[in-house]
Amino acid sequence: MGLEPAYFCSKECFKKMWSTHKQKHKKKKDEDPGLARFIGYKFSGTLRPGKVTEQMKVPEGIVKPDYADTGIPVSENEAVGRRAQVYDKETIEKMRRVGKLGREVLDIASAAIKVGVTTDFIDKIVFKACMERGCYPSPLNYRGFPKSVCTSVNEVICHAIPDTRPLQSGDILNLDITVYKEGVHADLNETFFVGPPDEDTARLVKTAFLCLKAGLETVMPGALYRDIGTAVSKVAAQNKCSVVRSYCGHGIGHLFHTAPNVPHYRRNKAVGVMKEGHIFTIEPMINLGVHRDTLWPDNWTAVTTDGKRSAQYEHTILVTKTGYELLTARKGEPTMIWDAKKFQR
Repeated sequence: MGLEPAYFCSKECFKKMWSTHKQKHKKKKDEDPGLARFIGYKFSGTLRPGKVTEQMKVPEGIVKPDYADTGIPVSENEAVGRRAQVYDKETIEKMRRVGKLGREVLDIASAAIKVGVTTDFIDKIVFKACMERGCYPSPLNYRGFPKSVCTSVNEVICHAIPDTRPLQSGDILNLDITVYKEGVHADLNETFFVGPPDEDTARLVKTAFLCLKAGLETVMPGALYRDIGTAVSKVAAQNKCSVVRSYCGHGIGHLFHTAPNVPHYRRNKAVGVMKEGHIFTIEPMINLGVHRDTLWPDNWTAVTTDGKRSAQYEHTILVTKTGYELLTARKGEPTMIWDAKKFQR
């Protein structure tokens, strides 16, 4: 709970003082009921949650997705079971424009990463950058998620809630950005070094980058979605890392998440063949240790079960006649080339 250490000279002393001492616990619970959920929880690693601040309010004039007020993605729920959609030229142009905006937001947010900065502060930067571009931050209130960006640190695999914990030298941080405008979503993420990384961390983050690149190289009309996982798993194994199985890439466009499902592990049972005009994400989550995951009591933050680190990269991808187009590419970088300096903060 972040309380100062308390010391008692004996068991009897502790019992005698408990009625007074417990008021400190009660006060802390009252200050942040969210942290109270973690009492008694056995963490798999060294990371601990900070306080989650109040949710930001989107001003009038920003077009919102259907879940913005209720937390329920009605259109997405109704689309379950549908096949992957072939998008028309007009929608593809919208996706190009919104993909560029998502890239701008990620670049602005990542520039703020440094030792001592909180992920809550980065969330505010993301929110402001979205508002300035007339975008709705897609994660905000999606199925109840309380913030505008997912900020996953160290052993967190994905979906971490921004909070008041300051970043420390040696951390890694994944920023997962999705923006909504013109009736479509665009999704991307990158993992950054906070200060100089150790050897294993550097290997992990580079491997996650190369896994995404390997998955991209399979994309073309007529390719099988299940083959993405084979390519990703090969690179992960070569670098002595594992691939998370509980979370996958997904179709995206008018809906935040839709068909197709894109698993990243070998021998998966993904259904479907890629067609020109399909739009989806590839976002392999790569672990230093075992592939298994578990949830924190906030019911969002997915962490490795062994407490070892996890890294991830993601792009929104359009299938073209001859291959693919990165709709969320870095400016001037239509293909992915590893350069650790780009991700050092």
